[in-house]
Amino acid sequence: MTDARKPLKPIKGRGAASRVASRFDATAVEGVDDGWGSVYDEIADAPRPATTVTEERARSILTRNTSPDVGFSQSLNPYRGCEHGCVYCFARPTHSYLDLSPGLDFETRLFAKTNALERLRAELAKPGYVPQVTALGINTDAYQPIERRYGITRAVLELFAETKHPVSFVTKGALIERDIDLLASMARDNLVSVHFSVTTLDNRLASKLEPRASAPHAKLRAMKALGDAGVPVGVMVAPVIPMITDMEMERILVASYEHGAREAGYVLLRLPNELKDIWREWLELHYPDRAGHVMSLVQQMRGGKDYQAGFGTRMTGTGVFAQLVEQRFRKARARLGYGRFPALDTRRFIAPRVPSAQGSLF
Repeated sequence: MTDARKPLKPIKGRGAASRVASRFDATAVEGVDDGWGSVYDEIADAPRPATTVTEERARSILTRNTSPDVGFSQSLNPYRGCEHGCVYCFARPTHSYLDLSPGLDFETRLFAKTNALERLRAELAKPGYVPQVTALGINTDAYQPIERRYGITRAVLELFAETKHPVSFVTKGALIERDIDLLASMARDNLVSVHFSVTTLDNRLASKLEPRASAPHAKLRAMKALGDAGVPVGVMVAPVIPMITDMEMERILVASYEHGAREAGYVLLRLPNELKDIWREWLELHYPDRAGHVMSLVQQMRGGKDYQAGFGTRMTGTGVFAQLVEQRFRKARARLGYGRFPALDTRRFIAPRVPSAQGSLF
């Protein structure tokens, strides 16, 4: 008998195909066929879910971490949830903290931190604040489609530029070209670097994996535009997915170098918490013929499990296949001439003034 919870087909323009339950849900809902097929008809004929945005007032805006696996210790996320809909996004499980599904809700029920600029100005103005490179939009993309409407990323970037505060980006959004004036100015003072996350160069595959992210050719175009403007540009081949995208690694590195990228990295597919269910659902819908093989390779790189969260290996995995990916990446990077960017400058920082009811005496 068909499982009533299983979607019958993908939803055009969305990465997830259903509202996978949150790990914090107190109850579980399961459709039961009454003999008339109504459950299956409802799933098959459901309208495409629209995107809704809730405006919220953040209590704080800078997030700090001590993870040895990431190249930053401070980040700022203007939005929660991401309309790009990347089915493999490691941030999907964070929607569970909002009592929402990491599946469809993550890419359709978004939150905009409309007071981000206000909170950032207050934090940077604190007497004890010590400047450090801040990753802008690292959990959910700072240049996702709703940024065109809200402009929160632009606003906080203007403040970072004003205070000469260093920032870094990893994005899938060609919308970043809009801010090339600020980025080029900051680059002259060694205050910014931008990495584009490129998973595939295949437009058809990209439309399934990351349906509302910029198309591969648009990412490359933006990469070249920023590089030509003097902005340090790199590429993250991420995620590397066995038997789906891993064969493209070298082509992505070549194309990115030709479009101005001079630093490169990669991350293997990660499936924390509910993401493993969302990913398995996607595989069964799009690649049922190789789903088992893909998951077998994933587990070979994760100690026999869907995922292992240990520091030091969660980004690169372990085992023979993971070692092969690492060797391929290292050789291609060296052959093409990729290097390392110098550390961004934290010494130029000028604390902002916070408006006072008493005004300024000087």
